[in-house]
Amino acid sequence: MNKVLKTVISSLSVFILIGLAVLVWWMNFYEKPLPEGLIQANGRIEGDHYSVASKFPGRIAELKAREGDAVDKGQVLVRLDDTQISAKVTQAEKGVIAANAQCSAAEASEQQSRRDKKRLQNLLKSQTASQQEAERTTLAWRVDKDRLVAAKAQCGAAKAALQEMQSIQDDLTIRAPAKGVITTRMADEGEVVAAGSPLFDIVDLDRLYLKVYIPEKAIGKVRLGLAAQVYTDAFPEKPFAATVRYIASQAEFTPKEVQTPDERVKLVYAVKLYLNENPDHRLSPGLPADTVIRWQEGVEWVNPAW
Repeated sequence: MNKVLKTVISSLSVFILIGLAVLVWWMNFYEKPLPEGLIQANGRIEGDHYSVASKFPGRIAELKAREGDAVDKGQVLVRLDDTQISAKVTQAEKGVIAANAQCSAAEASEQQSRRDKKRLQNLLKSQTASQQEAERTTLAWRVDKDRLVAAKAQCGAAKAALQEMQSIQDDLTIRAPAKGVITTRMADEGEVVAAGSPLFDIVDLDRLYLKVYIPEKAIGKVRLGLAAQVYTDAFPEKPFAATVRYIASQAEFTPKEVQTPDERVKLVYAVKLYLNENPDHRLSPGLPADTVIRWQEGVEWVNPAW
């Protein structure tokens, strides 16, 4: 009898353990349905990235920003060594001065020869000057006119050369292309960088979005402009308001990095939910988050039911 009782107790213990295991699985992995009118999804917070690079190669003479710095559009980030280009700018400035002097002299000469031509033509009419003298002053005026055209062309070329050198010099001062926060720095002071090589990566923390993937069977309910709530583990008691701003036009297979409760779902649509605000820049790219999208007006918000 004791042996039978032990067998029964052992069997009951096994069933109890199995039941507890099923209960734990259900509590942790069962997808609890949301009220009609809400869709839930998860993904990672991302942002608009701006890559900062130099148009020209050079040595970093001054580094004025580092990781984590908030920068404004146009703020100076890096100054490359401009010793050589500064010398070329000085030379081009002297060339402009010389060209301007030649242009002024040619213009004065042309004006004088034009007056002489006019005066001789008047004298020719009154027969107080010969035809030969009038033709000589006309020829002199034409020569001076051609010299003035050439001088003006040379003056324009000198100014263009100066502007080119100044433009290169300005490009050696690298500025932020947009407002944001520096997330990555790829170079250091004194380092020689190649043209086009990235120096910084900037993210606009005021334009973050959560990229999620909506199953094919639910994408028809999602529309641009729908309101959403974004939830993060970092701030579990603080949902962040967001708006649907992008819906992919074509479906894709579920990305490997996305964990979906329904493993039968194979085709999904990428959706971007732009945060309405990011108070104190609490959120940053790479942060995992859940979202609830409301596609039917009047439905009360609930937390994600994973």
